[in-house]
Amino acid sequence: MFKKVLIAEDFQGDTKSIVDTLKEQTFIAEVYEAQYCDTAYTRIQVALQEQQPFELLITDLSFKPGSLTRKLTSGYALIKAVRALDPEIKIIVNSVEDNPVKIKELLDGYKIDGYVCKGRSSLNELIQAVKQASTGAVFVSSQIDLSEKRNVIELEELDLIVINDLAEGYSKREIRERLIKQGIKPNSESSLDKRVSKLFIQFDVKNSTHLVAKLARQGII
Repeated sequence: MFKKVLIAEDFQGDTKSIVDTLKEQTFIAEVYEAQYCDTAYTRIQVALQEQQPFELLITDLSFKPGSLTRKLTSGYALIKAVRALDPEIKIIVNSVEDNPVKIKELLDGYKIDGYVCKGRSSLNELIQAVKQASTGAVFVSSQIDLSEKRNVIELEELDLIVINDLAEGYSKREIRERLIKQGIKPNSESSLDKRVSKLFIQFDVKNSTHLVAKLARQGII
C-alpha cells in the first residue's frame, strides 16, 4: 500500500471526505492536500528534490479560479505536467466527468492508473482504485463503459479541424479554402466531401448541424 499520497481538490468538503476515508480504510501514513494545481505540482516537485517522492496523486479535473494566479488551470494540465516530471507516480482521477472519449484519452495518452466518477458510491470506488493502483492494476468506475464502439471513436487531427470549422459556421467550400491557405493536405473538394461523409456515418448523424450538436454533447468539441 502507498505511504505518501497527495490529493488535488478545490472543495474542502470533498477533500476531507477523501482524507478521512483513506486514513480509515487504507492506513496510509501521509496524506497531503492541495487546492490548486500549481500547489500540487510544486509539492510533487519539492518531494522529488528531497528524495521523498509522492507515490500517488489523486486529482479532480475541474478547478475553479481562486485568489492565486494560476499556470496549471485544470487537472488535465496537472496530469500532463506531473507525468513529465515523475513518470513513476501513480495517478487516479476523481471527477464528475463521465465522457468515455475523454476518459479513454487519459487512460491511453497519460497512462492514469484509475478513474473514479464522483457520485453516491465514489468513495467506495476510490478505495478500490487506490488498492488496485498499489498492485499495478488499473481501475475504471462502474459508471463508465469503454467497450461501446461509439464511445471510443478516435479522430484524426484533420477530422478535428474540419469539425471545429463546421462548429464555427464555415461551409465546406470555406473550410477547403482555409485548409489550402494553411497548407494542410489533403484539401481537394472530393477528399473533404469523403471526410465529412465518413464523420456522418461514424457518428450516425444526418447533417453538419446534427454532427456539431452531437459532438458538443459528448464533449469532443
